[in-house]
Amino acid sequence: MATLSLKDKIMAFMQRESYAPMTAEEMIFAIPVKEEPMHEFWDAIMELEKDGYVVKTRFETYGLPEKMGLVAGRFQLSSKGFGFLIPDNKGTKPDVFIPPRKLHGAMNNDRVMARIDSHAPGRRPEGEIIRIIQRANTRVVGVFKRTMDFAFVIPDDKRIGSDIYILRRNFGGAANNQKVVVEITDWPKEEHNAERRSAEGRVVEVLGYVGDPGLEILSIIKQYDLPLDFPENVKRAAARIPEEIREKDWQGREDRRDYPVVTVDSEDARDLDDAVYVRRLDNGRYLLGVYIADVSYYVKAKTLLDQEAQERGTSVYLVDRVLPMLPQRLSNGICSLNEKEDRLVMSCEMEIEAETGRITKYRIFPAVIHSHHRLSYNLVRAILEEGDKKAREDYADIVPMLEEMRELCRVLQKKRARRGAIEFDLPEQKVILDEAGKPLEIKQRIHGLPESIIEEFMLAANETVARHLSMLQWPCVYRVHESPAEDKMEGLAKLLQSFNVKLRIPKNGEVRPKDVQAALAEMKERPEERLVNTVALRCMRQAVYQTENIGHFGLAAEYYCHFTSPIRRYPDLLVHRILHAWLKDPDLTQHLSALSEDSLESMAEHSSVQERNAAEAERETVDLKKAEYMLEHIGETYEGVISGVTSFGMFVELANGVEGLVHMSSLTDDYYEFIEDRYCLAGTHTSNTYRLGDTVQIEVLQVNMEDRSIDFIMAGENDAMRDYIKTQLGSTGDHGRPDRRGNARRGGSRMKKSGGIAGQRAEGSGKTYKSGHSSVAVLLEEIRQDAAQATGGGHRKNKRRHGSHEQVNGVTRPYAKRGKGGIGGNKYAGMNNKKKRRRR
Repeated sequence: MATLSLKDKIMAFMQRESYAPMTAEEMIFAIPVKEEPMHEFWDAIMELEKDGYVVKTRFETYGLPEKMGLVAGRFQLSSKGFGFLIPDNKGTKPDVFIPPRKLHGAMNNDRVMARIDSHAPGRRPEGEIIRIIQRANTRVVGVFKRTMDFAFVIPDDKRIGSDIYILRRNFGGAANNQKVVVEITDWPKEEHNAERRSAEGRVVEVLGYVGDPGLEILSIIKQYDLPLDFPENVKRAAARIPEEIREKDWQGREDRRDYPVVTVDSEDARDLDDAVYVRRLDNGRYLLGVYIADVSYYVKAKTLLDQEAQERGTSVYLVDRVLPMLPQRLSNGICSLNEKEDRLVMSCEMEIEAETGRITKYRIFPAVIHSHHRLSYNLVRAILEEGDKKAREDYADIVPMLEEMRELCRVLQKKRARRGAIEFDLPEQKVILDEAGKPLEIKQRIHGLPESIIEEFMLAANETVARHLSMLQWPCVYRVHESPAEDKMEGLAKLLQSFNVKLRIPKNGEVRPKDVQAALAEMKERPEERLVNTVALRCMRQAVYQTENIGHFGLAAEYYCHFTSPIRRYPDLLVHRILHAWLKDPDLTQHLSALSEDSLESMAEHSSVQERNAAEAERETVDLKKAEYMLEHIGETYEGVISGVTSFGMFVELANGVEGLVHMSSLTDDYYEFIEDRYCLAGTHTSNTYRLGDTVQIEVLQVNMEDRSIDFIMAGENDAMRDYIKTQLGSTGDHGRPDRRGNARRGGSRMKKSGGIAGQRAEGSGKTYKSGHSSVAVLLEEIRQDAAQATGGGHRKNKRRHGSHEQVNGVTRPYAKRGKGGIGGNKYAGMNNKKKRRRR
């Protein structure tokens, strides 16, 4: 029987249904604590309290947070100022909404404790942060702005809610307008009946001046605290790993070197962690072999290599470089399944029915393989789809196997479709750079048959391993995808209903993947297909790692984990380690501290955080190079699709994946109103509308490299209007351009598109332009004055322009002479004396 640690004993005791809060002394006798030294008990209970797993009351008794109306977990702050607390050991627990007034100094990714507000309106839980357990943002990257005796650092990450105050003695040699790294020395506190004080810090690294070549990507790397290199002791540990398989490494492994195993990946891939093999059996079934690099054999638990890999959590694929999870000696060397070399693997061989795709038998075991060919996706495409005669001759020994792979792929695709897996065709782009890092081209990544073959085979192996560990009741790090929120599904159902398509929502709010799949299938080939797919995608939650299995909604899978990429993902490495432990001790008779549920849950949560950081860093570097690429295309006209609609304008995505904002104020043919439930901007007087998913013609107006943003205008504007719009957009300053959520930018990048269904409404009504100025009235007055000067009006005493009306001695009346829209007013002024919406 496995032996529990003292912390596990305390938690297990407190999780009993009969437990009532008691003092530590009472707990000693109730557990009871006999074998362990008493000081170890006190250390354990204090650590549990410090880490937020237990709560100490004013009466010196201890209880669990969830039984006292509290919840502990990781805090995610949005760019709008509110956030969500993701509970520890999440399972089916809902995220907790934290409004801006109840943050109390918490910053993005902090581990916090919140009190649940049982009286809050709405169906989702709402809370207030009462304690910050552990700070996440110890270092911040931003622009140094100096005054006489002090300075402020404006963070690149706008989710950090305030500037960092720097005393003169902590300048660290920084000069004005330099990018710096700041270490926070004093955290912001929420003073009672007072404004929130800024964090204080000291400059620990100067990166360079704003605009220096290569600085922006370096700033992103530092902003997300990504390591540029490995510590020397980790490099020495990697150097001790052998470069070839030794005789003792064969122990307990099966020989699969005679199987014509192949790897299939992109041309530039160096870390090859999966190989495949397919054979049609005499019984008519397929034998699918998935062979994964046995990284856990070389990276043992709690070694230097393991600690470094755990901290990194994942490899990071930036636009111009890869920051690997493991040193190259392992990732590109002994662990990579390189062509014509023997390699150690963990194997998952499955026997699959040809008609149904059902896996009837499987085996999971360690083996040795010899990769016969290193194939690329393009090469497989040439063989299977393009009929390239030379390629088929060069690889004649495996062409029959590749054709069987194609057949099996289609069988597995049909199986997943039958159970309700939701397929979103998400275009991806790759920015091609020259040697100096300048963008030359933006290419669409192809996802065709070769990519689908590997994807289906990896999905099958991942599901098989997850089901295997779950059935044996062994611990596992699952990849879970929670069902969408009920209110999001209701919004999608309402949209579908407007197209006479029904999405069935049960009374308990738990929508089935198959129902979503069926509704989306009805929209196929219809003009509104892209609109519905976009809204459906934005309803989905983010997949995470955790030890409690709740299934994967998007894949419609009851069991799912990540097993197939241990070179670049730490959770996969953990799953391999668990499988090795199972092979040695199937009954789990010995306690393995590294495999305890608490230990695995902590590592799973950290991996989820690191995965999000890596994804955001990757996206920001790609957005940076996309913006740099569009600098060469200012003034050019493109066709694009509306990808987001907000109260301040609409985002348009071009065929090359570049996205820009068409400001509401640049739509000069009418007054437009944001109608949230229709995902559109509608003209007040005309029937003209701009709806999510519509195709439009735009012109690239300007590019702001500081915040990596691109401004579009509708195609066909004249030079005078183009210059006027530039003036108006520039009048808010470089940091006044709102992001997708309506916030003024401060040099940070646009947040990812997953927030909200079709972009979030700015604060106030849909008719309010949320700017970076402290007073919207001041901004509006500046716009009016600029408009008057642009048309030669200047300033006139007791008389000012107000859209298409004028005010004389306090009386508003339409102009006698009206233009046809644009700078000179609009042709609808004075109609029925109706109150008009002010031009923005």
